[in-house]
Amino acid sequence: MRTRARGSALLTVLWLSAALAAIAFSLSSTVRAEIDRASTEVDGLRCYYLASAAVQRCALELLWSVQSPSNRLIPQGSAWMDYTFPSGIAHVEIIPEASKLDVNRAPVEDLYQLLIALGIDPARSQEIAAAIDDWRRPSQGSIFDSYYMSLTPSFRAPHASLQEIEELLSVKGVTPDIFYGTYVPAPEGAPGSGPRLVPRGGLIDCLSVYGAHDRVDANTAPPAVLAAVGLSPEAIAALVERRTMQPFTQDQLMGFLQSIGAPANRLRVEGNSIVTFRATARLTLANGQLSDLKRTVAAQMKYLDLGSGPTIHTLRWYDTAWSH
Repeated sequence: MRTRARGSALLTVLWLSAALAAIAFSLSSTVRAEIDRASTEVDGLRCYYLASAAVQRCALELLWSVQSPSNRLIPQGSAWMDYTFPSGIAHVEIIPEASKLDVNRAPVEDLYQLLIALGIDPARSQEIAAAIDDWRRPSQGSIFDSYYMSLTPSFRAPHASLQEIEELLSVKGVTPDIFYGTYVPAPEGAPGSGPRLVPRGGLIDCLSVYGAHDRVDANTAPPAVLAAVGLSPEAIAALVERRTMQPFTQDQLMGFLQSIGAPANRLRVEGNSIVTFRATARLTLANGQLSDLKRTVAAQMKYLDLGSGPTIHTLRWYDTAWSH
């Protein structure tokens, strides 16, 4: 009996040891996961402030460059800047609102051609272009009103100028992938092996409530906008390749367009005083390599005349932005 009791006690101790070991392993795994998650959150926050600093620095350097054209920190017509900080790097895209079309004033034909260039089929492009024009135009009633009233919840189209570009998400036919952009399969014959996806821009990249209504900035306008203002695919490819090597000046632009036989009445260099800065940052690790973690923020800023208060006014700030 005593031997059997000892065997039972030993078995109990073994089971308890196994249970405690399992609990300890589970606890250690949970703690490690929480530590990794906390570390990722900290790195994400550091990356956010790094990107924010890059936006502020680029905005100030652009102001100084305009005020001191003989000693520019940012070359005229630049579409991007790269910065190296002690804690990481940042790539800042400089996007003048003049690189986009004015959503409230662009002709319906320009809207249609823009949607075609974004890969939307002709019938749908025609409907969306008409719906945008209906949304912004004063009216006592239209063929689209019954559609908006049939939705849940229903609403009435304002039939007035758009105040924010996100209003387009409520326009008939405009889906999130058309507005924000998406990824599509790479065309056949593209370099690389196997199936892959390439980014396709959206309306938010091409239209703005502060955009140009006649001529767009040749150095930063997306290819879809260039197509909308009348450039052929060959002219777009040539212009994008040329501006990638060096931004255009106004004189260079006119001469280049003449050399390729492209119309010059819808293009210019630079434009209005509102610019969007979009920064993507990556941290530098202890071993000197770059972290895989990225964070993108953006700000839409308006430059005011000197002596009228703060020279740079932030119109919108995006804590989380999306970049190609």
